[in-house]
Amino acid sequence: MLDARQLRYFIAVAEELHFARAADRLNVAQSAVSLQIKGLEEAFGARLLNRRKRAAVSLTEAGQLFLSEAVAAVRQLERAEQVGRLAARGELGQIEVGYVTSAAMNRTLQSLLREYRRSRPAVQLRLTDMETPRQLDALAEGRLDVALIRPRPSYAAGLAAQVIHREALCLALAADHPLARKRTLRASDLGNEPFLVPQLTESLGFGSYLERLATVGSFTVTMVHDVCDFVTALTMAAGGYGVVLGPESMRALGFPEIVFRPLADFPEKVELAVAFRAAEPSAAVRTFIDLATALGRRREPKRPARQAQ
Repeated sequence: MLDARQLRYFIAVAEELHFARAADRLNVAQSAVSLQIKGLEEAFGARLLNRRKRAAVSLTEAGQLFLSEAVAAVRQLERAEQVGRLAARGELGQIEVGYVTSAAMNRTLQSLLREYRRSRPAVQLRLTDMETPRQLDALAEGRLDVALIRPRPSYAAGLAAQVIHREALCLALAADHPLARKRTLRASDLGNEPFLVPQLTESLGFGSYLERLATVGSFTVTMVHDVCDFVTALTMAAGGYGVVLGPESMRALGFPEIVFRPLADFPEKVELAVAFRAAEPSAAVRTFIDLATALGRRREPKRPARQAQ
């Protein structure tokens, strides 16, 4: 069985064509070099070097053929060592990232990807858009490494999550809607409106916010159109089919036919969290999680400093 030391000793002698110079280059005793070369020749059953007392060392035909393979093998070993070190530090590899659409709408995903690429440019990220329940299942099963989700009151064993973004809710409606004339809306203004609810927000998502909005406004939601996503919801709202309760980041979808109005008496905020396996072994994944939580801390509103009494 060959080892890297034997290969390096042979390459040094083959390039120097002198045992003493090869030993100096390797910073070892000449006897150690001779012993390793002899071991190689015995293992192969053939001479690799011609040794004559009054002539320079030269390569045999077998030695010439072996030299090119030895050089390639050492380069591959060095590459493998480098890859191993980079992977151990989380600087190489591939991670699977799931996200809800709102993570892209509010620019959290883009900011996170930009920061991660700066610190880990050799790590490949594979992104998959999916709703929160599917992400949590995929995370628990190992099909995802990290997930950007709508937070839950509790998580399956082995999973954890950290809120990284909060944003206010607003109402989206057609620019020619009668309520569009108001700069700010109140919950009580919406009692007769049909609502368009994206199903990608699933249970514990925007449907629950709508219920609480109705409670604040003292009305009963009488008409709800279930749609696939926010793009569909805003498209239908632009056509006059209803209004959309959603995060302020809906503005980023760029619908000129839509106006967005704040809700004066409904200050609730919608949250985004990064979910992960609590005992995650991968350094590359841990770096992604750390950057996500750091991004969340930076986005937290600053509390005013307390004045001295």
